[in-house]
Amino acid sequence: MNYSRKELIQTEATMNQIRNAIYHLARFMKKNGVTDTIERMRRMGRNIAKSYIKYWKPTDVINAINMRDVISTIYYKIVNSNVSVKINEIDKLIIVKDNNCSLCKYFYDEMNVSGCEILLGMVSEFINLINKASKDISSVSVEPHEIRESRTFGNSSCVQVYKYSIGKGA
Repeated sequence: MNYSRKELIQTEATMNQIRNAIYHLARFMKKNGVTDTIERMRRMGRNIAKSYIKYWKPTDVINAINMRDVISTIYYKIVNSNVSVKINEIDKLIIVKDNNCSLCKYFYDEMNVSGCEILLGMVSEFINLINKASKDISSVSVEPHEIRESRTFGNSSCVQVYKYSIGKGA
């Protein structure tokens, strides 16, 4: 059965095939000497956000007030994860903890890259695209920072960290 993109986001697509494909791709890139795997995975995530936002967005602006809730909603709607989101206002970090990450279900001892890299690119781009269209001067800009923990690496949860700034042009 062929689904349009709009139909696909309205169904609960199985993550198993996506997750397996990510790690096959990572192994393939490593085998072929690709050294920028993390950046490529983040770019995949950014491209997913650019396509996905054409069909759904949780709000018209993301700022310091609603940032935590909107990020939780994005994770829930797109990858079916209930996450905890902490904001470190001193270091301008968003710390997302996911105990059941759809992209990192298994430990792979040979992996040096996590499927969470795709989420870092996707979520940050999603937020930036929403706020690019906003005229709100208190909107946030977000960029990927690091994967602090991943179930792919044997941790009990995935922890993704984003850097943020507040204000247009920030």
